[in-house]
Amino acid sequence: MKQTALALLFAAALPLAQAQAPSVLPLWPEGVPGAKTGLGPERNDKGSTSNVSEPTLTVFRPAVDRPNGTAVIIAPGGGYVMQATAREGEQYANWLSTLGVTSFVLKYRLAEFGHPAPLQDVLRAVRLVREHAAELHVRPDRIGVMGSSAGGHLVASAGTLFDSPLGRTGAAIDKVSARPDFLMLMYPVITMEEPAVHKGSRKALLGANPSAEAIQLMSLEKQVTSRTPPTLLIHTQEDQAVPVENSILFYQALTRAKVPAEMYLFEHGSHGMGMRAGLGTASMWPRRAEEWLKDRGLLDPVK
Repeated sequence: MKQTALALLFAAALPLAQAQAPSVLPLWPEGVPGAKTGLGPERNDKGSTSNVSEPTLTVFRPAVDRPNGTAVIIAPGGGYVMQATAREGEQYANWLSTLGVTSFVLKYRLAEFGHPAPLQDVLRAVRLVREHAAELHVRPDRIGVMGSSAGGHLVASAGTLFDSPLGRTGAAIDKVSARPDFLMLMYPVITMEEPAVHKGSRKALLGANPSAEAIQLMSLEKQVTSRTPPTLLIHTQEDQAVPVENSILFYQALTRAKVPAEMYLFEHGSHGMGMRAGLGTASMWPRRAEEWLKDRGLLDPVK
C-alpha cells in the first residue's frame, strides 16, 4: 500500500517537475523514521535552511534541448547545523541543468536528529531516484551525489556506507541499491579524527562526546573500498575551516583501493566559495568538473 501511495505521489508531482518551476518530493511519504515532536517550524533565512524535520528532494530539470539522463543529488553544506541551500544547492543545480543533468537538491536532517538520520536521508534519496528513474527520465546507472563541506561528508558517507544497516528502515525500497554511481566532493569534511577534523561538524553529527566506534565509522577515509564510486575532489589551500588534508586523506584512500579519482587543489578560495568569481584558477572549478563528467561519459546523450 505504501509503495502504491509513493508511486501515485510521484505521478502527481512529476508533471510539475517537468515545468520550469522545480517540484518538491517528500523523502519519507510513509513517515520520517525517528520523527520528533516539539522541534518547531523549519527555518529559512537568506538562502539557508535549518531545523529540518521533513526531508525532501527538489527536482531541477535539465535544459530542454540537452537532457542526457544523468542525475545528481546535491547535499548543501552547513556543518550539520544548517544548509546553504541557495549557494551550494540551487546554484549547483542550475549550473548542472545547463549540462543536461537532472538535479535533486536534498534537504536532510541535521543536529536535531544526529547520526544516522542524515545517512538515512541521503541513501533514501539515491534509492528513490533509482526506483523512479523511468518517471524522472534519468538512467538508473548514472546517479551521482554532490556535496559541499558537511554535505561532502554526507556524500562521502553515501559512497562508502551505502550497504550499512544504519541506512535501512525496513521499507520495501531498501531492496533498491543505494550505491551512487559517482561522487563530486567540494571542500568536504572527511575525517572525524584530529588534527584535520572539523570539530563543529563532528559535534553536530555525533554529539559532544562521541564513542571511538562512531569516530572510526564516520572517518570516511577509513571506510573506502574498491566499491566506492569514482570520485571528483575540489579543495583549496586557503580553506581555514575544513583543512585541505580532508580531501587528501580521501584521495589517498581511493588510490589505495584503486578507485578512479581526480583531485583539484587550488591556491585561492575560502571555505564555502561556491561558484564565486575572482578567486583565480579556483573560480574555474566548474569547467574542470564539466571536463571530468564528460570524460566519464556522463554528459553523453541517452541512446
